[in-house]
Amino acid sequence: MLLTYPDQRFYDRLPLVAAAAAELGTAAGRALASCCDHAARTPALRLGAEYVETFDLKRKRSLHLTYYTDGDTRRRGHALASIKEVYRACGWTLDAAELPDHLAVVLEFSARGDAAQGERLLVRFQPGIELLWAALGERGSPYAAVLDAVAATLPPPDEARREAARLAAAGPPTEDVGLDPYGKPRSGAVLLGMPAKAGAGR
Repeated sequence: MLLTYPDQRFYDRLPLVAAAAAELGTAAGRALASCCDHAARTPALRLGAEYVETFDLKRKRSLHLTYYTDGDTRRRGHALASIKEVYRACGWTLDAAELPDHLAVVLEFSARGDAAQGERLLVRFQPGIELLWAALGERGSPYAAVLDAVAATLPPPDEARREAARLAAAGPPTEDVGLDPYGKPRSGAVLLGMPAKAGAGR
């Protein structure tokens, strides 16, 4: 929920998210609470601009996980199709306009779809998550706290960090390719438990 664009629905639900984070009593909960605090203190227009600048203007901070491993290549299309097939096999349907590799989509699937398959997807893309986490930390972004919480739920990332370092050194592959069958990426993310403008799992 904290990775969606901060529109009015975001602010309407923020107190519930903050209360749920406080109830966790874990490192992940404290990380999420810090992001909630930042959102509550920041004027809406400023937070919206911060979201766009953080996630929409820099590819190295993309919320689309296959970008880190496959870049803009035909291989990325195959990766998107394989994720969508995992969802389909579990009876999980996305809005046609939402790409299946968006971090918030994968997190929602893990929470409300199939926890085991969701964790496998998160581990599969853990190197990309590590790269995103590092980029947010380097920026000093409050969204890094959300990635702190995600990382706290995943296995030790030693191998993922080695792969992340390799990907960072090489950079993502480049090749112009259309992704029309999957819809165009949106800046808004799927809300956990509630549909967002960009579509949600049902």
